[in-house]
Amino acid sequence: MAGGSTGTSDGGSAGFVIKPWELRGEGREFERIGRELGKAVGALEKGLAALGTPWGTDKAGGAFAAVYGPAHGELLGGLKGLAGGVGRVGAGLHAMAERTTDTDTSTADGFGAKADPGAYPSGSGVSPAVYSVAGSATPGAAPVVPKDMSV
Repeated sequence: MAGGSTGTSDGGSAGFVIKPWELRGEGREFERIGRELGKAVGALEKGLAALGTPWGTDKAGGAFAAVYGPAHGELLGGLKGLAGGVGRVGAGLHAMAERTTDTDTSTADGFGAKADPGAYPSGSGVSPAVYSVAGSATPGAAPVVPKDMSV
């Protein structure tokens, strides 16, 4: 996320910005990497299978096979799991983008706010979520809560 989707949003107040369009872009990238890793694991599996058992059936070959067999299965299983996990990170980023957009839209609607169309990428129809901690320059500090919460 070059340029960052986190950081101060207004030049000084503590807070962070979530840009759903960046989350979606990074999600697509994770999904692509997961697919590529899955293809590479498949190619490795085929290549190893094509080798057969070149170590032979003598005592040394049998000892090698006894160690190689389980390790081979664990390695391929782990790599397949990794490829799937990377792809699921992408899906999670898509879900985060959708939830952020939905939450921001419903919150803004609840307060009767209108989006500033000039503040977001042209034609995106999406706005960044801006979260700040009022009265605090320390990220993670407790926000100041107004005494009168009436609307």
